[in-house]
Amino acid sequence: MTTAPNLYLVFADLVLLLHLAIVAFMVLGLLVIWIGFWRRWDFVRNFWFRLVHLAAMGVVLAESVFGVLCPLTVWEERLRLLASGGGQYAGSFVQHWIHRILFYQADERVFTVFYAAFFGAIVLSLFLVRPRGPGKLPR
Repeated sequence: MTTAPNLYLVFADLVLLLHLAIVAFMVLGLLVIWIGFWRRWDFVRNFWFRLVHLAAMGVVLAESVFGVLCPLTVWEERLRLLASGGGQYAGSFVQHWIHRILFYQADERVFTVFYAAFFGAIVLSLFLVRPRGPGKLPR
């Protein structure tokens, strides 16, 4: 039988995996757009894919500019604190390794500049690899 603290850790790990998936979508999404452009993959011109991709990075940039913590980070931290009974931050194997991949120690301005540059690259890709209008079929 799973105890409540263990459930909190499982949920914290699931939130962290979701966070990793969103980051992967943003980073790999831009790479896939450019590879797809050269390989003539139709889906990289999908309006909704491109809109969600732009919006996701826009949210990250806005959070950074305005000093707002990512809600997924806050949620994960709260779940880990609940798992520990409010004492020491509780972690797991999954948490340890994904945190090493996702989170770096640097001045917030460094992240804001990086996010702005990455957002700019996504906007540039909208002009250079134009998406189809919503509802338009591939040629």
